[in-house]
Amino acid sequence: MPTVRPTTHPTVTRIAALVAAGGLLLAGGFAGLVPRQSTASSHREAPLISGQPQYDNTDVYAFVSPDKPDTTTLVANFIPFEDPAGGPNFYKFARDARYDFNVDNDGDAQPDLIYRFEFNDFLKNGNTFLYNTGPVTSLDDPDLNFTQTYDLTLIRQKEGKVTGVSKLADNAPVAPSNVGKASMPNYPVLRQQAIKQLGNGATAFAGQADDSFFIDLQVFNLLFGGNLKEVGDDTVSGYNVNTLAVQVPTKDLVTGQDPVIGVNSTVQRQTAGGDWTQVSRLGAPLVNEVVIPRGKKDTFNASNPWADAQFAQFVTDPEVPKLIQQLYKIPAPATPRKDLVQAFLTGVPGLNQPKNVRPAELLRLNTSIKPTAKPDRLGVLGGDVQGFPNGRRLTDDVTDIILQAAEGELLGNKNDLGDAVNANDLPFDKAFPYVAAPRSGTDARGKTPGVKTSGQRTGANGKPMSFLNAGATESTAGDGDGSALLGALPVAALAGGATFVLTGGLLWWRRRSPMTGRHES
Repeated sequence: MPTVRPTTHPTVTRIAALVAAGGLLLAGGFAGLVPRQSTASSHREAPLISGQPQYDNTDVYAFVSPDKPDTTTLVANFIPFEDPAGGPNFYKFARDARYDFNVDNDGDAQPDLIYRFEFNDFLKNGNTFLYNTGPVTSLDDPDLNFTQTYDLTLIRQKEGKVTGVSKLADNAPVAPSNVGKASMPNYPVLRQQAIKQLGNGATAFAGQADDSFFIDLQVFNLLFGGNLKEVGDDTVSGYNVNTLAVQVPTKDLVTGQDPVIGVNSTVQRQTAGGDWTQVSRLGAPLVNEVVIPRGKKDTFNASNPWADAQFAQFVTDPEVPKLIQQLYKIPAPATPRKDLVQAFLTGVPGLNQPKNVRPAELLRLNTSIKPTAKPDRLGVLGGDVQGFPNGRRLTDDVTDIILQAAEGELLGNKNDLGDAVNANDLPFDKAFPYVAAPRSGTDARGKTPGVKTSGQRTGANGKPMSFLNAGATESTAGDGDGSALLGALPVAALAGGATFVLTGGLLWWRRRSPMTGRHES
């Protein structure tokens, strides 16, 4: 059947040729950036995974649910630094990945319970670039062009061997990226629809959220600028992440009479041969960022907590206090640091250390300690034993806690080190999944500080700007239709350029057609 070609204006043909050429260059330029298999995790703190954000676990939280104290909530965030307006390919979980919550309930540093999320993609219309083709009012709205679902499986193990497998959710919906107010006028409705009741008192959620972490990342600029003054800027403010969360009756997590569990989150990626390889691991915050040295980060994240003795030296003789002493002449506590071993590897005796504990980097939570009505952001250091390092709540200021602990707070060396970022930029929800709702693409990052943007902007001529006139030149010649620019160019140059594009460019376009599979019959 002959191919029907619509009548095309020469200008459109010219644009098509240029776009095609640009597309070829882009394809060639990015061919070498295809992600390779890696083994690392978190907010870009390990070398390999920093190029593979879909598999990158940024933070893990484990806490007794404040509104349902007979349950425990586990939260893991992925894909760091999601710009809310980052379309048209917005943020999704990887299909070739297993996202796991691992729970050790007997202290042997091996998971006894694994809550595993696996994802599927669905595209309604492949002939549009749009994520949604109209305002989205529900998760099954036909205008939501791209969707994801997940299967959630509970795997029971004993001493590393599987003893049972249960499917908790099948094709459960994922909350979409918050594209913007025109696309998703009532995003809270979409988010609520993504909360999945699993039965037996358990609940799950998968979708986008505001990044729960709050920190001034000048900590990596020679520990706050080399002068202690570069603090107070929440550098991750305004970014989103992808969140997984489960809320489970605590009785289903613990065993025997020991209420302490150890938690971490891992991601396995499927290889070309069909095998699964761990590429991300995260338990306690900032361990891989400021405890594990660069040369060991990838090894750490590919490893099992059962083998964490190989990293013990970086906990007992940490680098951060040495840097602080070098920069600011504050004496580092004497080594070996047994206090940090308790905080990061074994749990604190009488608080969150399990019986017969094997030292391992896990987020350890005593589930028998009920939530406090007035949580202290410094957790245990602030006298609040329900907070970090006893688990981790969303409101725990882990940066200040870890800095103070590194300088010997647990040894009696009182200090007030901190980054002056004491809370998240958005309030957390009071009910599951607790993480703050994602920022809308309408609230784009990068706006000029101090410039009011709530009203309509005006152009250089003082007239209100809109999509219809925002591309006008500042010159009033030609009434902003581009004729002023055309008038300033030599006619001969225009003619020469037009000849090149309309002849050589068009011929190039036609010669390329067979190569791209566009045959005429």
